[in-house]
Amino acid sequence: MFDRLDDIRIHYEEIMQALNEPGVTDDQGRFRKLMKEQSDLAPVVEAYQAYKRAKQDIEDSLALLDEESDEEMREMAKEELSDAKKRVEQLEQELKILLLPKDPNDDKNIILEIRAGAGGDEAALFAAELYRMYVNYAESQRWKVELVSVNESGIGGFKEVVAMISGKGAYSRMKYESGVHRVQRVPETESGGRIHTSTATVAVMPEAEDVDVQIDLNDCRIDVMRASGNGGQCVNTTDSAVRLTHIPTGIVIYSQTEKSQLQNKEKAFRLLRSKLYDLEMEKKMSAEAAERRSQIGTGDRSEKIRTYNFPQGRVTEHRIKLTLYRIDSIMNGDIQELIDSLIAADQAMRLSRLNETN
Repeated sequence: MFDRLDDIRIHYEEIMQALNEPGVTDDQGRFRKLMKEQSDLAPVVEAYQAYKRAKQDIEDSLALLDEESDEEMREMAKEELSDAKKRVEQLEQELKILLLPKDPNDDKNIILEIRAGAGGDEAALFAAELYRMYVNYAESQRWKVELVSVNESGIGGFKEVVAMISGKGAYSRMKYESGVHRVQRVPETESGGRIHTSTATVAVMPEAEDVDVQIDLNDCRIDVMRASGNGGQCVNTTDSAVRLTHIPTGIVIYSQTEKSQLQNKEKAFRLLRSKLYDLEMEKKMSAEAAERRSQIGTGDRSEKIRTYNFPQGRVTEHRIKLTLYRIDSIMNGDIQELIDSLIAADQAMRLSRLNETN
């Protein structure tokens, strides 16, 4: 591990030297690549430097204990030694996590797709609430949210909603949200006061670039039509809505949120690229069974991952057996604790697997 860390430190110094060369910004492509590398490696180099300082503190404290006869100074050296040993232990763990193989999709923007499942109108209302939860969370992260399409139910719910979320680290944080979300509560339409269980399925896909997926236009059928909706801005008087059908896979995408047909067409193709990329990822995950087992949950969209119980005010994350009793703040987008806990559990599992192979 330390040989690798030394190589990273040397490479980091070379990057910093290159960034300080005159005229480095003349080649914007090279400059962006260097800045990205510098940004990726900085946390590793900083943690490694802190680790080496803590190791030096241990040596200094041990030397002082050997030389010093004054009891007060010896006690101080013992305290410093104990603190330095703790820091070394913590930084070793941090470095192991920083050196774990990175998901190549982590820096990508995402396509968020939420569909109402079992439960009729109540499931559609829950799907709309999940969408608002994610929009609020995205805004707290200063990410940009663009609505692609929405199929509304008659009482303010969403049968299906698709959005693009752009921002640093969007996929790295949101990828754990894919799966079946379950709600338990008394619906407003329920006169008997009985608790109902409804579901919604969330899919989080990394946005694919042109280089990730090549689409043959001969495989696509494009239909244009007027946008549908309950009135207001959703409905246009021109044929601006686009329905894109990918014939080989049967994927159908409907984009209607922009006033321009060209913009809706562009959004539809962005979404199609991401869906095709996601299909390839699923095939790869199925082939790499061992790698899949190392992840939090199976990654399967049909897996029940979380329950929102309103009568008890709790949210239970089944994959890591975590229960939080603050459903209101979570539904308002305060999901950072859930995401951080899932990331920590995923890192712990991957570290454990790495130790087994070593």
